[in-house]
Amino acid sequence: MTTILACIDASQYANGVCDLAAWVARSGKTKLEILHVVQRVDSIAARNDLSGAIGPDDGNELLEELTRFDELQAKLMVQRGRALLETAEARARAAGVNDVTTVHRHGGIVETILECEAQADWVVLGKRGASGQYAPRHLGSKFERVVRSSDKPIWVAPAELTTIDSVVIAFDGGPASQRAVALVASSPEFSGLKARLVMVGAAKSSSTVSIDDAAAVLQHADRFGGSSVIEGDPEQVIPEYMNQAGAGLLVMGAYSHSRLKTFVFGSTTAALVRAVAQPMLLVR
Repeated sequence: MTTILACIDASQYANGVCDLAAWVARSGKTKLEILHVVQRVDSIAARNDLSGAIGPDDGNELLEELTRFDELQAKLMVQRGRALLETAEARARAAGVNDVTTVHRHGGIVETILECEAQADWVVLGKRGASGQYAPRHLGSKFERVVRSSDKPIWVAPAELTTIDSVVIAFDGGPASQRAVALVASSPEFSGLKARLVMVGAAKSSSTVSIDDAAAVLQHADRFGGSSVIEGDPEQVIPEYMNQAGAGLLVMGAYSHSRLKTFVFGSTTAALVRAVAQPMLLVR
């Protein structure tokens, strides 16, 4: 049985995560686990050390007040998390997923997701977190850490899921994009869909598989929808192609460079996640 780990928070992407997870689950016997992580917020630490700004008589009273605030805030976060999970479970069941469980955990978001994904086949994330509305052009602070550290293919959900009736695979001939092609060709989640290969510019000098070889893999699985080689910048070409073709899903290899190289030169993966409005599947 396939297991999907869907990670939700209080952001506008929670519904998209549930809907995308339900779409992935449509192909057969699937168990859906919906995860919400409560992070402990230490209000004393968050306000920095105030010992130099207050007198000794006021210190104990202030610390007690901040402790009470912490306890109240923790209770509210737990209650909100339970409500989010109940709503998400109801939404998934309404979409036709029968085997749904919810997981409510305390701890670090990245560490908890990586721990819980050990028993999963797929992970579903929103591209931004609860504070994403304040920085809509940036990815969530935990997003890249999860994708770089995860051993699983990761589905990236938009805020609102649209119809997925065709697939585009961003192909560059590298190992990650080869794995992406193999995954689309072999996974029952892509049954009934045609996938179009898109290569932007020439293949990398280190590539061992051509776009024709990749097309043959998809043809053998009866999932080939054509191929194109387009000149230009991937960060511009691929989003434009997705929109013009009316494609519903982008599949691509993710983060083929080290963090240091990404820091210096930037990341095509991150740029495309920001630019593409449709859901994505990232394969390491």
